[in-house]
Formats: sequence, structure tokens, C-alpha cells
Amino acid sequence: MNEPIETRPDTDDIPLEPGEKLLREIRSDTGRYWRDHGVLGVLGMVGAGVVLWAIGSPYAAIGALGAVLALAVRGLWLYREQMKFRWRLTNMRLIGPGGRSVYLLELAQVRRLMGDIQIVTKAGDKYLIKHIDRAEEVVTDIEAARLKRSKRKGD
Repeated sequence: MNEPIETRPDTDDIPLEPGEKLLREIRSDTGRYWRDHGVLGVLGMVGAGVVLWAIGSPYAAIGALGAVLALAVRGLWLYREQMKFRWRLTNMRLIGPGGRSVYLLELAQVRRLMGDIQIVTKAGDKYLIKHIDRAEEVVTDIEAARLKRSKRKGD
């Protein structure tokens, strides 16, 4: 018997179907979030500095610093919202925030992109699960659930 699922308005939970079992919750990781923003900050700093230097601006260093500060402010601004998001992996589908739901048998590709996981459906829809610690492990879990589901459907 399925126990009632706690629903939270900030994640737009979709209730589980009869016979559907929760295998794993996938949430953004704080450490990974800040590491990703650190990489963006360095890339932004280098990019802004190089462009300003290439056009002969005497403010290349200030522009580089401005890029880092802008990305830090962006990270602070979006942090709370990003940490609310969660995806749920069940024996039938992936359920995400904003009413997203993808059946495992509809997945064409699941791959790691730095600290994120990209989901591509057979119809070509793409989803990004952001800032995931141990993303390879999560990809393996999704692939294993998909394989198990396909074997069950084939019986």
C-alpha cells in the first residue's frame, strides 16, 4: 500500500500512480552549485578581460572584476530558488518541478554535463537537472531503472 506523499507547493509535486514506487530523490547540491558558479566566474573574468584587452580598453582588469562580481550576485540571487527544485526517480518515470514528467521508456539519452544531467526524450524534448553531486551515480540509477522498466514491459 502506498503511503500518502507529502506535497510541497515549491516543487509542483505530481502524485505517484498506482504501483509506482519512489526509487530516489534528486536534489541540487549546495557545494556543486557554488563550484559551478566559481567556474562560471573564472570563465567570465577571463572572457571579459580578454575582450576588453583586445579592443584596447584600459579597464580590462576592472571589467574582469565586474564579471566575477556579477556572477557572484547572480549566484546569490538564484541560490534559494535552485535549492527548492527536486526530481524524483520512480520505477516508471522521472518527475520534476514545474509539472515535468517523463516516462522511463520515453528516454532516448541520459548523460552527465559537468555537474548537471541532461535528459533527452525520444520526441526530442530536453531537460536539465542542475548542480548534482555525484552525477554519474544518478545517471547510472536512471539507466538501471529504465533498463528494468523495459524488461518488465517486454514480459
